[in-house]
Amino acid sequence: MSRATTVTSAVSAFRALHDSGCFVIPNPWDVGSAIYLHHLGFRALATTSAGFAFSRGLPDDVRAVPRDAMLAHIRDIVAATPLPVSADFQAGYGREPEAVAAGAALCARTGAAGFSIEDGTGERAAPLYERELAIERVRAARAAIDHTGTGAVLTARCEAWLVGDADPLATTLDRLVAFADAGADCLFAPGVRHPAHIAAIVKAVAPRPVNVLVSAPEPELTVSRLGDLGVRRVSVGSALARVAWGAFTRAARAVFESGSFDGLAGAAAFDELNRLFDGSAD
Repeated sequence: MSRATTVTSAVSAFRALHDSGCFVIPNPWDVGSAIYLHHLGFRALATTSAGFAFSRGLPDDVRAVPRDAMLAHIRDIVAATPLPVSADFQAGYGREPEAVAAGAALCARTGAAGFSIEDGTGERAAPLYERELAIERVRAARAAIDHTGTGAVLTARCEAWLVGDADPLATTLDRLVAFADAGADCLFAPGVRHPAHIAAIVKAVAPRPVNVLVSAPEPELTVSRLGDLGVRRVSVGSALARVAWGAFTRAARAVFESGSFDGLAGAAAFDELNRLFDGSAD
């Protein structure tokens, strides 16, 4: 099977998932975690800019990981399993639409079945791109994908909740509707948690699918409940990477501070991981 055929198949499978109901798209941070998530039976994967940055000893900042390093990481995750991959491409690695288009074309050619573009600037004084510029950036990404012929699924993100916007629901509804009109296939507002707000977003952009981020225990936000609200896709962002970091830091701290090795009791079984990575696991 040629690479082009493989990419087309992944994109088709990814689009079909959005039409089939609510599904979870977990976020591996490296090749090993991607392989394990595939082994468990998940049907698609999404990269996490924060998880990757932390693995490199870097902060989750749009300026911390260079574009070429991010593209290489995306290619690694795409190659790790046969699953469709949606890439966290941060803010598109450029301010102006032309720069976003150039980055989007490169991202589409990694083999990813889709990727996201956010409207956050990374600047405290003006944390969101001005509305019309944000819309043009999405439109530019859409045109770039269309030019590549990959059909990659474009997810447009409004960061209003994450940057402390004064009226995040109003800003999100306005922008996500505009992003859908500009060509986004899927809409995403990381940080939204209230079921009523989620339902409002789903209604506003229908029939386009909505991704919801659940990165901490949320009793009201089970997969079943989110499906009832009309959500099509659920991601966990950097949460799995941070769970791994949590176990590591607790065990390492115990060894250093008290000389106790009790924290190592929760380690994954060596043989299980070894069989998985040598291809002999069930």
